[in-house]
Order: sequence, then structure tokens, then C-alpha cells
Amino acid sequence: MNSVLYDAQGPRAKRRNILYTVLFIAALAALVWWVYASLDEKNQLEWALWKPYFGGDTEAYSAYIWPGLQNTLKAAALAMIIALPLGAVLGIARLSDHVWVRGPATVVVEFFRAIPVLVLMIFGNELYSQYTDVSSDDRPLYAVVTGLVLYNASVLAEIVRAGILALPKGQSEAAMAIGLRKNQVMRLILLPQAVTAMLPAIVSQLVVIVKDTALGGAVLTFPDLLAAANTMSGYYGANTIASFTIVALIFVILNFSLTSFASWLEGRLRRGKKSTGAVLGVQEAAEIGGTAATGAGGTPGAL
Repeated sequence: MNSVLYDAQGPRAKRRNILYTVLFIAALAALVWWVYASLDEKNQLEWALWKPYFGGDTEAYSAYIWPGLQNTLKAAALAMIIALPLGAVLGIARLSDHVWVRGPATVVVEFFRAIPVLVLMIFGNELYSQYTDVSSDDRPLYAVVTGLVLYNASVLAEIVRAGILALPKGQSEAAMAIGLRKNQVMRLILLPQAVTAMLPAIVSQLVVIVKDTALGGAVLTFPDLLAAANTMSGYYGANTIASFTIVALIFVILNFSLTSFASWLEGRLRRGKKSTGAVLGVQEAAEIGGTAATGAGGTPGAL
């Protein structure tokens, strides 16, 4: 049976695909066994190394993991709250007809998008150290948030710009034809439609923000989950594999939860924009189109 996208597989293709599947499963099983054997040889699977996390003792979670998770979520949340609107403003500014608006926005976006986020964090840390009164305890948080905001706002600006440009030109042309100004077209017509299309890319960038907080723990002594893993591995005695495995699982859960929520939200937005099938009268259509306000369709009384 043929499909619209491809032809049905023949007997030889089916046998070849079965062979590839068997070889892949065998290679994956061999890789898993090699990892297990290597860890067992190094005594990394002993219960004593994993007991602090699965033995019923909550000290590792209360003293190390939970404080590190709080700092990670705090830095990520602050960066998201600042980067999202800033990125939207920069992305819309790059679409402006005025050169004095479009030019500086383009320079800011291209400049900070080209610099590694770790460099921005280090620069922010030195900036707060030499030119501000921020305490040494709060300085790593400020530096991490600053680096994340500058880099991710620039990336989000490009996402917003690409999402708006991806819409058919007829959307804005039809809106201007009924008398809407450009800011009204952007606010009422383009952005609501572009948000749904941009949501997967935006969520992917938010996941990057959550993961990049670990750079502060690795370089700037920011007490996040990564720093908690280093401290735990030293406190409990050379259980580095166990500590970093637990922290990695927590990052996976965080990012999977964020992605799942975004998928649910995207589906809800798409379902909410579907037509209900209701038939509009002339007056309702005129109010939606704006003809009653602009006079394009005559006076409201005439309608």
C-alpha cells in the first residue's frame, strides 16, 4: 500500500530494515554492557556510593540538592522574565521602518548573539566587581543572569523576527487595507499568530537558559546544581558518578517538564484559534474588520 509521502517497502527493503534494527539493538546492548562493566570495574556501582540518594537519608537533598536547585531556578526564572520581553522588543525593533530604530537593534542583536554566554558571564562578574557595590555573595547570581539575558534576548529577538516574517504578507496588507496602523497590525494581527508558530523555538531557548546556568556553577562559583554535585561528591567520598548522575536526572526532569508544558500550551492555543463555525452578521463582521471605526463600510447605522 502506497503512501502520499513514500512508496511502500518491498520485501528486500523490509529485510534490510529488520537487519539494521537488529544490528542497532546489538550495538546499543554492547555499549550499555561496556558502560556497566567499566563502572563496576572502578567500583562506582557499590551501594555505599548511591546510598545517600536512595537509602532514605534526606541530608543530600536538603543540604545540597535543594539549595542548588533553588539557585538554578532563581537564575533561570530571572533570565527568562527579562530576556523574553527584551527579545520581543529587539525583534520587533529590527522590523521597524525607521533606520534610527532598526540600526541600533540590529547592532545589539548581532553583537551579543556572536559572543559566547560564558564570556558574557565572566565580563558581567568583573563589571559588578569593579564598578558596583554588589556583594561578593550576590555577584555570581548577577553575573549569571546578565550573561543569560544578553545572549538569549538576542537569540529570542531573531526568533521573534523570523516568526513574524514567516507569516503571509497578505495578513498585514489586509489589516492596513481596513485602516489599521502599523503598530496595531503588529499588536493585533501579526504577534498573536506568530506566537503559536514561535512557541517551540522559544521553549527550546528557555531550555538552553536552564542548562546554561550550570556555567556559572563551573566558573563563577555560583551555588547551583552543578556546584552542589561537586560539593556532594567531595563530602560523601569520591562518588562523583553518582552525584552527577542525580544532578543530570534533575536537569532532564526540569527540561522535560518545561517542554511538556509548552507542548500542552501550544496545542491549547491552536485549538483556541480554530473556528467555531458560527456565522457572523454584517454588523459583527464590520466591527471585527474595523469598518465601523474607519468608515470604510459606511456608518454603523447604515449597516
